[in-house]
Amino acid sequence: MKLTRASSYALHALAHLARERPDAPVASHDMARAAGLPEHFLLKLLKPLVGAGVLHALRGPRGGYTLARQPKDITLLEVVEAVDGPHRGDAPAVGQGKEAAFDKRLQAMCDDIAATVRQRLARVTLADLARGK
Repeated sequence: MKLTRASSYALHALAHLARERPDAPVASHDMARAAGLPEHFLLKLLKPLVGAGVLHALRGPRGGYTLARQPKDITLLEVVEAVDGPHRGDAPAVGQGKEAAFDKRLQAMCDDIAATVRQRLARVTLADLARGK
């Protein structure tokens, strides 16, 4: 499996929140600097994480972002799918006739592999990742 840069950045930022300030609002520029990420890109990632219920956004001069739940209750699957969309198997169909049956078998195999990856990502929490389990 290969994580996108977006998922990797999101996980770095969330791990920073989990380790350093799980209950106190952290401004996006502070989070970006602490995690070593470009702020303009991080801002694009924070919005879907809020929408997915992973983060809370607090507006105002003392605002910022906080984890919406405890790190032990946030899975890597939630983060990856919030940022990148659903994780699915994809085998583009190229055959016709007899080859169409091969395409169906190939797609079924890719679907099974994707389901296994989703299950594994769902078992790892932000707490596991942040503390180096």
